[in-house]
Amino acid sequence: MKTILLLLTMSLGYVCPTLAQNKALFVVAGQSNAVGQGNAEQSIRVTGALEYRYQSDSLVPLQDPVGENALEFQAANTGSAWPAFAQRYQALTGQQVILVAAARGGSSAHQKAELNELGTWAAEGHKPLLAKALEKIHRAEAKVGVPIQGIIWIQGERDANAIFDQQLTVEAYEAALEGLIERFRNGLGTVVPFYLVLTGNQQGREPIGNTAVRQAQRNVARRLTQVFVVYEQAEHFAEKHWMKDFVHYNQQALNDIGKTVAERIVTLNN
Repeated sequence: MKTILLLLTMSLGYVCPTLAQNKALFVVAGQSNAVGQGNAEQSIRVTGALEYRYQSDSLVPLQDPVGENALEFQAANTGSAWPAFAQRYQALTGQQVILVAAARGGSSAHQKAELNELGTWAAEGHKPLLAKALEKIHRAEAKVGVPIQGIIWIQGERDANAIFDQQLTVEAYEAALEGLIERFRNGLGTVVPFYLVLTGNQQGREPIGNTAVRQAQRNVARRLTQVFVVYEQAEHFAEKHWMKDFVHYNQQALNDIGKTVAERIVTLNN
């Protein structure tokens, strides 16, 4: 009976309140560690969770490599944090996780930190990304029939490098982060919760820029409503041998991020 009801609601373009309450639509956005540079073979296997694919306007099982090469966004290479997130969130809430992946490696928050082909979340630049993310989110909301519950943000290394190289001030980065949150919310027409994974360090480089970025992220979370820090351990990944290379997290780290972020979001909403 439930299957028949679901098919009817999908064909009519309507999702009844009971079914809608059982779905949790999340967006993951940012740069390469949001994309995922781990190992799909070590990724968590999750059942029931789905991913929205823009190119086919379809929902597919959530499994690594999560994401797609569309709208300037990228698929994981090859493992990500998001199956672990979905597994833990579903276990804690009983809701089905549906994920919208909108991340691009090397993308900046501030236009001054943008490398030409890598994109920026600023209002202007060589390859602006925010409007494309909004397009994908709106399509996903229409497909699923529920609004997004939050945006999980992993980004900051590109701006940290620009701060280290004295091409960008920390104050400018902080303003850019605050601005992109506001533009996301304006585009979505609601104060969607924004969940920040604090930026880690980069091996072989003094963490001057990365430390500044983390402080700015904390400042924005304290200042803006419904902006939360949900993961703070990435700066310690090198000590744990959780780095894949000088800047990317390995699959053990990504699995920990996913699990911890899910737990933190559930705690915040209870």
